[in-house]
Amino acid sequence: MDIRTEFGQRVKELRARSGMSQELLAHRCGLDRTYISGVERGERNLSLVNMEKIASALQVSIKYMFSGERFSANPAYQANNFAVPFKDRFHYHLDHDKKVLAFQVNGLFSGQKDVDYLTSVIIGICSAYGKDELNILVDHREMKSIDGEAVVYSPEISEAAVKFQQKLMTYSKKVIALCNSEFMVQQLNHVAQESGIHEKALHLFEKDKTMVERAYSLLDIHGNELIRTSG
Repeated sequence: MDIRTEFGQRVKELRARSGMSQELLAHRCGLDRTYISGVERGERNLSLVNMEKIASALQVSIKYMFSGERFSANPAYQANNFAVPFKDRFHYHLDHDKKVLAFQVNGLFSGQKDVDYLTSVIIGICSAYGKDELNILVDHREMKSIDGEAVVYSPEISEAAVKFQQKLMTYSKKVIALCNSEFMVQQLNHVAQESGIHEKALHLFEKDKTMVERAYSLLDIHGNELIRTSG
């Protein structure tokens, strides 16, 4: 396949799985929508500068743009993903003795209101603890759309996540996140840099058992009532 076609398909996939239209991606890149359309059709010879702009807008590295991890180009953030209320797809567990707060999100965030709800619950629990007292274990392995494929935060959710992490930073000792893809690792690394929590945070994507056991080891626990290996 021609490298321009390959790169264009890659842009289309990552844009779709993060809930962005061509117009929104173009705005975030500072480029014209017709330029992005041409990129996705494999009709543009991109400069390194514009590659970097597109990668940055997608919250990934240029290196990741050429990785082997692939997705469908089906738009992820569709109304039929939100039939089950967020409150029924969000779960948490506090191990007071080990001082580990675990939470899990299945499916997609529909918007700011879902992040606000999660924030109120998680920060409400954290507020009973002191500075750097809690370890946080996040499970995003099942953040998938109804087509079964991984998604990442939409731009709205990504911006809200920065504000959430800034609040979480006061209470957290370590933050370990189990991710659904390397794409999510890339995005969460970007979010953590923006929020300032990056020195405390580690985002993992490996084989399920390896990933979960590594998280347990990093948090000095032998298991968790909420977050376990799948299957």
